[in-house]
Amino acid sequence: MVTNLAAGVDAFTSNAFLAAGDRTVLVDPGANFDAVAAVREHVDDLDAVLVTHPHPDHVGNLDDVKAAFGVDAWGFDASVDGIDHELADGDVVTIGDHEYEALHTPGHEPHHLAFYSPEAGVLFAADLVFANGAFGRTDLEGGDRRTLIESIQYVLDVVDDLEVMHAGHGPSVTDGAIENVEFAAQAARQR
Repeated sequence: MVTNLAAGVDAFTSNAFLAAGDRTVLVDPGANFDAVAAVREHVDDLDAVLVTHPHPDHVGNLDDVKAAFGVDAWGFDASVDGIDHELADGDVVTIGDHEYEALHTPGHEPHHLAFYSPEAGVLFAADLVFANGAFGRTDLEGGDRRTLIESIQYVLDVVDDLEVMHAGHGPSVTDGAIENVEFAAQAARQR
């Protein structure tokens, strides 16, 4: 079961997805809200934190969550503050009850990861793509539109069946998820 702990939070934050199960994982701890209390409303403990990318709205709560639960954080580059272990493109991690492939998807940010489970039909897209064909900004440091377009295409090449897409901001997509990724690819090419 995946719960967005940041739903309804009125602050500058990313979504923060708690996936409970065999390996209880927080995908992005978000920022500017009490993520520790939010986790404890649902589970007693965490096994790990996955960081999709190190922008402040995604990692502002990272130190508090790591300290409260005694867990390590996994991300693309362990030289980034707060990341304890690296995940490379193609590495497999368990999130909740399913295995997910880490997809290196730069463009919005050079260290950006998405996570895809063919078995579950779920994509944690972070700030690569959003609902309704929106896509991540490329005007921030490290952003690059051409690289973002290539990353969206990479996801389309890897993803076979997509039931749910959890984006870094806004609602999750539970109807027409793959079409939303396709729309984002088209929109990114046109602007």
